[in-house]
Amino acid sequence: MSPVEQLLRDFVCLCESSDIPYAIVGGWAVRAYGIPRPTYDVDVTISIEREDLSKFFDSIDALGYDVDDVYRNGWTDSVAGMPLVKAKTFVDGRTLTGDIFLAENKFQLPMMSRRRSANVDNLTAQVISAEDVVLMKLVADRPRDRADVFDIFFMLGQLDEDYLRHWAERLGVSDKLERALSEASEST
Repeated sequence: MSPVEQLLRDFVCLCESSDIPYAIVGGWAVRAYGIPRPTYDVDVTISIEREDLSKFFDSIDALGYDVDDVYRNGWTDSVAGMPLVKAKTFVDGRTLTGDIFLAENKFQLPMMSRRRSANVDNLTAQVISAEDVVLMKLVADRPRDRADVFDIFFMLGQLDEDYLRHWAERLGVSDKLERALSEASEST
């Protein structure tokens, strides 16, 4: 098992054994929808009270991962208004990162309610819906993310466009969604 696969398993097991609601997002979520592609980190979203983060960080440390003091002292990073903290370890001379988003905003809360159980590389885990993967990828908007969106539309076909348009407008990515939908329809 690769170190990144071990990190994924460790995060899933930690959340499940601690009764912390979680969902896999990012590249691993893309893979859960049958789209094989490499990924070199782990992204999860968790529902946890801020006052419980210290205990969660201690559990991460016990697994051999490091959480920087800035996160322990209450600071969070942010991606498109979604707070996150990071855990890391060093393997074979490189840093392996786990991005842990905190489900606190108006998009993440319904996203967590739509998560489902899926098989991710022989691991049964909670994964965000395909629509939410598309939305998260549109927000990130890197070349790899745009390719993931195209692949999801290609592999899965019809998604819930009302849901997509509703949240795309609120996330400020309506133009990106419409472009992706147009490209997907042209390829069929």
